[in-house]
Amino acid sequence: MTDRRAECWADMPQLIAAVQAAGDMLGLPHVAAQANLGDPEPMSDVEGRPYAETSFRWIDPDYAYWRDRKLALHVAFLTAARLIAEPFYYSDGRLGTWRPTALLDAVDCSQARNTPNFGEAIIAPVHLPRGLVGAVFWCSREPVGVEALFDEHAARLHMLALRLVATHNEARGRPRNAMVPQTLTRREVQCLRWAAAGKTDAEIGIILSLSVSTVRFHLRNAAGKLGATGRAQSIQIAAGLGYVGARAA
Repeated sequence: MTDRRAECWADMPQLIAAVQAAGDMLGLPHVAAQANLGDPEPMSDVEGRPYAETSFRWIDPDYAYWRDRKLALHVAFLTAARLIAEPFYYSDGRLGTWRPTALLDAVDCSQARNTPNFGEAIIAPVHLPRGLVGAVFWCSREPVGVEALFDEHAARLHMLALRLVATHNEARGRPRNAMVPQTLTRREVQCLRWAAAGKTDAEIGIILSLSVSTVRFHLRNAAGKLGATGRAQSIQIAAGLGYVGARAA
């Protein structure tokens, strides 16, 4: 383990305590956290003990939710955390944030609404480069006036979540084989953007007035610079680093 990773592990207990203390102060004392929603393993300490067992408290102390590997696929809060990168709150069957958004309006929260002893929550997603998405959840058993709490404290909670998730991923060496990418050329970015839009090499060549072999040359070069293996991973990493946006080329 490198000194840098050891320093991150040493910082984790203080960050865990700060996250729990923030929840206690706001009347949202039940906390859950995951550093990577795509990882079926729970967020754990350096010895592999889940923080859900050793540090954080949950609403139902008998429910070991972190052992349910299908949980991330059907929980409304996790769906919402993938959709937006800003904090949001849950109250009375609906989700809200600082602005109106159809993305949150479309998330079905009936499961949370029908869960016994579940009151309100503030959720802070953490979207990191290379496709890593984590989140921290602060929850209550009873209504606590979460909308007002959100207006006053959401920014601080979001920063706490960012520090916790980013530090934990660094401590674990995630993402694996990460590297600082070399600067992509204009042509490499153009080819990636059209590839992300679903265009074939031949179609990209027609659009950019390039031969198919030249398109493939640019895509291979881009993959090498990004540390990617294959077209799909190149697009994913490029999107996570901001080279490929929501609109193609």
